[in-house]
Amino acid sequence: MFPFGRVDRSIAEDSARTALAAVASFLIARLLRMPEAYWAAISTIIVLQSTLGAALTISWQRFAGTVLGAAAGGLLSTYFRANLAVFGAGVFLLGLICAFLRVRSAYRFAGVTLAITMLIPRDSPAWVAAEHRFVEVSVGIAVGLAITAVWPIQLHGKG
Repeated sequence: MFPFGRVDRSIAEDSARTALAAVASFLIARLLRMPEAYWAAISTIIVLQSTLGAALTISWQRFAGTVLGAAAGGLLSTYFRANLAVFGAGVFLLGLICAFLRVRSAYRFAGVTLAITMLIPRDSPAWVAAEHRFVEVSVGIAVGLAITAVWPIQLHGKG
C-alpha cells in the first residue's frame, strides 16, 4: 500500500524520550542563562540516538572535542585577529592535537566547536562564547546520558 515504514511502540517511545530530553536540556541551559541553549538540545539528540555503550563513547568524543575546540577558539580569537587563515591553522592544529592525545575521533567535534567559536560574529569576547559553548554542550551530554541510563530503549528493526 504505502511506501512508508511501520511505527511500532519502541519507535514512538524513543521519539517521545528524545523530544522530552531535548526540551529538558534546552530549559536547563536557559536556566543557566546560556545564550545559545539550542546547543544543549542538539547535543542531547546526538547522545540519545545511540545505545548506552555507544552513547558513552559519543559523549566522551563530543566532550573532548568541545573542550579542545572551545579552548582553541577562545585562544586564537583572543590573541590573533579572527580570519580564515587563523581558522584554517586552528583546524589543522586541532587535527594534530587530537591525534597526539589519542582522541582522533573527537576531531570533528573540535573542528565544529572551533568554527562556531571563531566564525560566528558576536558582541562578547571569544573566550566567553567558548565558555558558553562548553557549558551548553556539557548540559546536553549530561541530560542525554542520564536519560539513556534511566530510560533505555531497544528499537526493533533500527535503521
